[in-house]
Amino acid sequence: MQHVSDASQAEPELEIERGDFAAQPVSSEGPRRLVVVTYNIRYAVGSRLIGGSLLRRAGLGQPGRRPRLVGDNIRKAARILSDGAYLPRADVVALQEADSGTFRAGGRHVARELAGELKMNYVRAHVPTPSDVEPKGRKWWLDFEERMLRGEAGDTGVALLSRLPLSQPERIELPWDACPWRPRLAVAASVPFGGRRLHVFNAHIDTHASVEGQLRQHRTILALAARTAEPTVLLGDFNTLNDEGRRAARGLLESEGYATPLPTNTPTWRSGPIRHHFDWIFLRGARVLRWGVARVRGISDHWPVWVEIETQ
Repeated sequence: MQHVSDASQAEPELEIERGDFAAQPVSSEGPRRLVVVTYNIRYAVGSRLIGGSLLRRAGLGQPGRRPRLVGDNIRKAARILSDGAYLPRADVVALQEADSGTFRAGGRHVARELAGELKMNYVRAHVPTPSDVEPKGRKWWLDFEERMLRGEAGDTGVALLSRLPLSQPERIELPWDACPWRPRLAVAASVPFGGRRLHVFNAHIDTHASVEGQLRQHRTILALAARTAEPTVLLGDFNTLNDEGRRAARGLLESEGYATPLPTNTPTWRSGPIRHHFDWIFLRGARVLRWGVARVRGISDHWPVWVEIETQ
């Protein structure tokens, strides 16, 4: 299931993309403490999900300013993740909706540019944009989201960024059947952590799926995470849309030995007055020192969720 970026060995849609921007080498032992963040960055287009949709439908959007807007938001995200004002400086960042080259992202490569700004390494798995299938009807609230264009060269994906070396990168196909335009992926890698490895699994769980469908996706990741007894983090946008979904996801992960410091119904997403708990961090084999939700605005409709952990 591991696919490393070698065009001679893998089909392009199955590659793991990699980039190395880390400024300084680190000890092979790795630090005993790490700050880990999950962030659905919404291709860095901004936080106005509903308002932005209404403007586009009224013909009042400004596509010409999109490249500059997204670039400014990437730089703003880099400051938020590094300057300590909203959260401790991030060591590992899990991104969802990390577009590359899409019209909606102004043609920018969100994960690579953010990694460059942060001087981090990154790995990324993407979903090719269909060229021969029209988008299916979606749940009504998703119609506010800006769609990618059929057959466009760009794509969306999930990524891991890290100040530490990333090893064992892995693209994980999640079971899905509801929407061929948004097949769901996870990406995994490990970093040195107090003389061992911290294994990080970043997932974007399907918002179209039933609760049981979402649990099938989690079980796919859990089965792979069970291969190691070293410290492990499962995190990402779990799209827990209601109380049933939140209880089910939490119950499953806790039954497998994972724990989260986040109380259920902690707001991690906003649109106007509406709040939801979509984004989660679960851990096994590491101690949580502190955690938080950085309620920053202007980059995404999601907020960064973070934990500081240390080896047990």
